Amino acid sequence: MSRVAATDFKARCLQLMDRVAERRETFVITKRGKPVAKLVPVGRSPKASLFGWLRGQARECGDIVGPAVAANEWEVLKEWDELNAAAGKRRRRRNVGRKNR
Repeated sequence: MSRVAATDFKARCLQLMDRVAERRETFVITKRGKPVAKLVPVGRSPKASLFGWLRGQARECGDIVGPAVAANEWEVLKEWDELNAAAGKRRRRRNVGRKNR
C-alpha cells in the first residue's frame, strides 16, 4: 500500500487509477501527512477462477441425454399441431373480409 500526497494524486490521478486497475495496487491519499482516502481496485480478485463459479446452483432432473417426449406422445403432439394449424387457416380465411368493412 503506497502513500500519495493529495497534490500528487491530483496531478497523477489517471495514471494512479490505471495502475490500480492493471496491477491491483492500493493507494492511501494523504493531506498534510494524515490519511484521508484510499484508492482500491473494484471487482473480484484475480485469484478467483471463472470455472466452477456456478457449482451448486443447478440440479439435474431426469435423463439429460434422452428425448424430452416419448415416441407415442410425439405422434399425438404432431397431430395436435396439425389440427391447430388447420383451425388457424380457417380462422384467417373467415376474417379476411371482415377487416375491410
